[in-house]
Parts: sequence; structure tokens; C-alpha cells
Amino acid sequence: MTDKLVIALAQTTQSVGDLAANADAMLQWRERAAGADLIIFPELQLIGYPPEDLVLKPALVDRANRELDRLAQATADGGPAMLVGTVVASQGVLFNVVALLENGAVTAIRQKRELPNYGTFDEKRLFAPGPLPAPIDFRGVKIGVPICEDIWFPFVTAHLRAEGAELLISPNGSPFEVDKDDRRINAVAGTRVRETGLPLIYVNRVGGQDELAFDGASFVMGADLSIAHQLPDWEEALVLTEWEKWDGQWLCLPGERHSLDERPADIYNAMVIALRDYVDRNRFPGVVLGLSGGIDSALSAAVAVDALGPDRVWCVMMPSRFTSQDSLDDAVECARLLGARYDVIPIEPGVDAFDAMLGDVFAGRQRDLSEENIQSRIRGVLLMGLSNKFGHMLLTTGNKSEMSVGYATIYGDMAGGYSVLKDAYKTTVFDLSRWRNAHMPSLGKGPAGPVMPDRVITKPPSAELREDQKDEDSLPPYELLDPILYGLVEEELSVEQLVARGFERDMVARIERLLYVAEYKRRQSPPGVKLGIRNFGRDRRYPITNAFRTL
Repeated sequence: MTDKLVIALAQTTQSVGDLAANADAMLQWRERAAGADLIIFPELQLIGYPPEDLVLKPALVDRANRELDRLAQATADGGPAMLVGTVVASQGVLFNVVALLENGAVTAIRQKRELPNYGTFDEKRLFAPGPLPAPIDFRGVKIGVPICEDIWFPFVTAHLRAEGAELLISPNGSPFEVDKDDRRINAVAGTRVRETGLPLIYVNRVGGQDELAFDGASFVMGADLSIAHQLPDWEEALVLTEWEKWDGQWLCLPGERHSLDERPADIYNAMVIALRDYVDRNRFPGVVLGLSGGIDSALSAAVAVDALGPDRVWCVMMPSRFTSQDSLDDAVECARLLGARYDVIPIEPGVDAFDAMLGDVFAGRQRDLSEENIQSRIRGVLLMGLSNKFGHMLLTTGNKSEMSVGYATIYGDMAGGYSVLKDAYKTTVFDLSRWRNAHMPSLGKGPAGPVMPDRVITKPPSAELREDQKDEDSLPPYELLDPILYGLVEEELSVEQLVARGFERDMVARIERLLYVAEYKRRQSPPGVKLGIRNFGRDRRYPITNAFRTL
């Protein structure tokens, strides 16, 4: 029985479904971890996370078995053993597991017990729950391996402790959301360590996967609740942790402790990493977006440049008769500050053509929202034309406040492949814009210094689809609207509960009605990175046809 261990934490990215590439990457990380006894990887690292219904394909499970065998054979060289997350099938059901690979073989498998089935997670659809896990015996040391959600439940770690576990290792696929670091470290890890008296290694992945951003931020917590190692957020990292056993207790020698992003830097980097990996892994040469001179498109362009670099971002101004000179000037200045390509394509020829085409049918009716939406859809057609011709993905620029109340044009400004602002309320957009003008993000490939004119942030928001239009013509000020939306969406409050907070009843009832009737639009919107606790899409699944109201 050993009284010393060197355990390597591999905080890595992964590519869902690319099993051979994931296995190759793990072998490369293992080479870098020379001198370690054991290297541990995040949850389901071999197949990628979350796999969704891809994991239901028998061919994927067969390939996972072959790649796991290849990884196991590699450990015959006497180097570090590997703790690998994968999927196995047994008696017709699937299990989310970790496998210990050493001495050329798979020597232990442990199944995930607690399967999350809320928010972005639907693991009960895919996997069967395993039994309460027994510790793994590794070189005479009993190691408990609660997989991700297992660490949130005290009876899992209590069982491991009762079965003789001396150390807890938790492989995770834990996506970013605001304030998640505090919940992981204090509310979850700290509580389990305090209850069991066991030190804990928490390993998480980094990178974007569709609507999710994984922030890493892996750590080692001692039995005394001290943080011995804190890995950085957003970046791949490898650390070799040294462990010694004193008086029957495993202790981790202190190492480097990286500081983690605070708000709104964490939100901004989540947008950057999600967009970067979505564009790169789907093999787009870059993105194209409409740059209107407003704050939403300016921030979207800044995130795109920071994610991809200015040479892969194409900004297009599409002015109409209602576009102000301020907007024209602000758009060109945004593009100049970012160093991105900038083109101007006026939409008036298209507007005139549609006026002529619809003139007889629209005769005798006043101009209204129909003509406004036509302008937006013309812009969508132009941008999709550029996307089809040159291959750039169209980046949409709408924010969560607009999507909540339906103030977006379906098949117009909603057209596109991805939205970095989908889960960002308008007030968050203002905060992020001010922050980016004053800070350089750690992941940024864009320029240091301001990325948009200050006037973009200070001028009243407007869609500029009619003369002298302002958002506040038909909506409450965003400082008032967003707290109402947060209560309705994130907290699922009723009208009366929001009235009790001091909001005006008729206003809240109107916003609730707009929220429900816009569901059909949101169902057809592009994916976008999850930032908060209830994003539109996987987190919040409402029926389109819905007569329920709380007032």
C-alpha cells in the first residue's frame, strides 16, 4: 500500500462524436503527465458531452468500446493509469461510466448513480442509473468516484465513505452559468467534504458544445476545506498534484491557485468560447452579421472578433430611409475599431420592389408593422445570400429581452445560425459593452481598447424601421422590463408575486402575455449560448399553444 501518489488533472476540451480524436488527445495528455501515477479526465470524455441521442446509436457504443480498449492497451507501457469517462451497454441499457485503465487493461468500471433530468440535462432519457458505487482500489488506495451529479447528493458520498473511500475524485461535465463557481466550491464540494471528512478532486472540461459553454475551473479541496489547487477557467490545463498520507489522511501539497473570472468577464468569455467552438467545429470559414450601428450588433461583432479574429468577421450595414446618420457613422466606426471587413448594401431597392409587388394587395391600408417586418426580412435575405455564396455563418444579434416579448422578426433579424446574445437581457448587453470597451478578455483575439463608440451605448435603442422609432415607444424602459422578465422566466413568478415586488399590475400582465404568445418565434430561433439559469431552448420548454395566464 502506497503512502504517496501523483495524480494528474487533465482539464480538456472534447469533440462530441469524434471518438478517435478524443482518444488521441487523451494519449497526448497522458504523455505530458509523465511521472504521474494516475491521470483523470472529465465526464464522458471519450465520446463527448452532452452526447444527446447520438449515444443511442449502437455503432457509437461499439466504437467507444474499441477506443477504450486502445487506451487501455497504451497503459501497458508502465506510465500513468487513466480514469476515463465513457459509455457502456449492459443487458440492453446504457450507463454513463468511468473506467480505470492500467497495466494494459480495464481494471474497474463505475456507473453514474444520479442522472440529472432538469434544465439542459436529460440523462434519464439516455442512461440507466447505476447502483451506489463502491470505491475503486488503486494501488492499495480506496478512491471514491462520484460522477458529476453524484457529488450533489450526500448519500452517494456518504456511501463511499462508509465503504472505506479515502479520497474522492469527481469527473464532471458541468456547463457554465452565472455564479456557478460559488455553488460548485462552497455549496456542493465544500458540503460533501465537510460531511465525509475526505479530500476531493473536481475535474471539469472546457470548450463550447452547441448551446453550452464549459468553463473548467477544476480544483482540489483538502479535508480541511482549503483549496490546494485551482485551475484556470476557460483554458485547457494539466496539473500534477502530489499527495501524501499522514496519520491515515490523504493530504495534497499546495500548488498554484488561479483567480477565476468575475462578472461580467465570465459571461463575455462564455460567449466567446461557445461561438468559437461552434464555428470552428462546424467548419465555417467565419461569420457574417448585420451591423446596424446599435448596441446589440456592436456587441455581437465584438464577441465574434474576440472569438475568431477580425479576418474571419464580415460586418454589413444595410441602411434604409429610416437609418440615421449617427447609426451610419457608429457602424463604420465599430468595424474600424474591430478591424473587421465592412460593406454597405442599401435595402431601398428591395423595399421599392416589395412595395410595387404588394401595392395592389395593400391598397387602401395604412403602413404598419407589415412594412417594418418586410425591411427586416429583406436584410435577412441579403445576409443569407452572402452566407450561401461565401460560406460564412450568419450570426444573429437579438437579445433575450427582445426574444422574451417577441420584438424580433421571424425570418428577418431572427434568421441565422447562432446567437451569442440569446440568453443576455438588454441590461446585460449594456454591462458587457461597457466592460469590453474598458477590458481585454482573456480569450480575446480582437484589439485591446474600445470596440465601439460610446454613443452606441448611450443613445436610446431603436430598430429604425420607421421615423423617429424608439424601443420605449412600445416597451417599458429596459431597467424596468428586465427585472419583470427575470421574475417571469428565471423565477417562474406569477403576476401577483411581481406586483408584490412593486411592479404595476397591468404592465406585468401585458409582459406575461407577450412572453407566452412569442413562444412560437423562440421555437424557430437559432441556438445560442446559455448564460443564466433558464435559457430559452433546453432549459425552458413551453407549449406554443397555451391558454394559461397567472392573472
